[in-house]
Amino acid sequence: MAAQFWRDKRVFITGHTGFKGSWLTLWLHRWGAKVYGYSLPAPTNPSLFHLARIQNCVQTTTGDVRDLKHLSETMAAVQPDIVFHLAAQPLVRDSYNSPIDTFAINVMGTAHVLEAVRQTPSVRSVIVVTSDKCYENREWLWGYREDDPMGGHDPYSSSKGAAELVTSAYRRSYFQHGKESQAAIASVRAGNVIGGGDFANDRLIPDFIRALEKEEAVSIRNPHAIRPWQFVLEPLSGYLSVAQRLFESGQQFAEGWNFGPADTDLQTVSQLCATFNHSLQKNDVTPVEVRLESQANAPHEAAFLRLDISKARQRLDWIPKMELYTALELTAQWYSGYINNEDMRTLSESQIEFYQNLT
Repeated sequence: MAAQFWRDKRVFITGHTGFKGSWLTLWLHRWGAKVYGYSLPAPTNPSLFHLARIQNCVQTTTGDVRDLKHLSETMAAVQPDIVFHLAAQPLVRDSYNSPIDTFAINVMGTAHVLEAVRQTPSVRSVIVVTSDKCYENREWLWGYREDDPMGGHDPYSSSKGAAELVTSAYRRSYFQHGKESQAAIASVRAGNVIGGGDFANDRLIPDFIRALEKEEAVSIRNPHAIRPWQFVLEPLSGYLSVAQRLFESGQQFAEGWNFGPADTDLQTVSQLCATFNHSLQKNDVTPVEVRLESQANAPHEAAFLRLDISKARQRLDWIPKMELYTALELTAQWYSGYINNEDMRTLSESQIEFYQNLT
């Protein structure tokens, strides 16, 4: 993954105002890419997008991926080389409350992005970001491989499985074998991403920070649930690697890819809470009292989820570089800086530099 490759590349990102989108935008800007963003305003206040002044790194068009005409016109005006599609309704519990919006954004939004790509001849490489929850979760102990069936119990998970099917259909119908476009399309699936700058509702680390600011206890649900926790830059490094391979080698890498942590970093929710509290203390932040939330009448959520990353390891030479303990240390460091009114752009860039120097 060479920084030199990205210099002066025209990169179009949907959802660039979100948590992962902001980190990706900042990273590409540091590498000299010309970044163009298409998104609704930042989904939270505060947000990484504003705290780290990401708006200075990107040419932003405010828009909704459900608006095909506007999206297509914007992409055509940019004529990008590479497209990253991150815009989504990203929360499982919100999907129970807003299933129609979830399907409209995650499924039709994906179709709209691919249709816009089909009408934009400059595009060579497309990354569609879905989720580890796209798989039909059987709660088994081994990791899901890229060719396992798509599924999903809840509207969010099934919308991500459907987005994978949409991506596959577009790839086979319009983009393979030079049928209509030179673009090569891959879908990417990551685990439970943690890192500084996430302020979303109903996520574990942001819930910790809100409880800290209010001097309250944090309520957690599913304390024994096991998740593939990983630092935000880990999957982004995988996305960047695939995007470069698609640009350079075309259809050879146009398929689905898993990017997850090492098996040793699978932890329960309660273990993660204890480790994060310890990391907060090391950064002179008062630990948060943890309370178990009642699960009576709670919507279904998976108890065990794990990704098999063998394909990325073998074909992309990609491996996770950061242990979970270090990821939580960096996350605590970022939020400590936020609480103490540090320059969050400088702190965020220093964490990117730290990650790049890991071997």
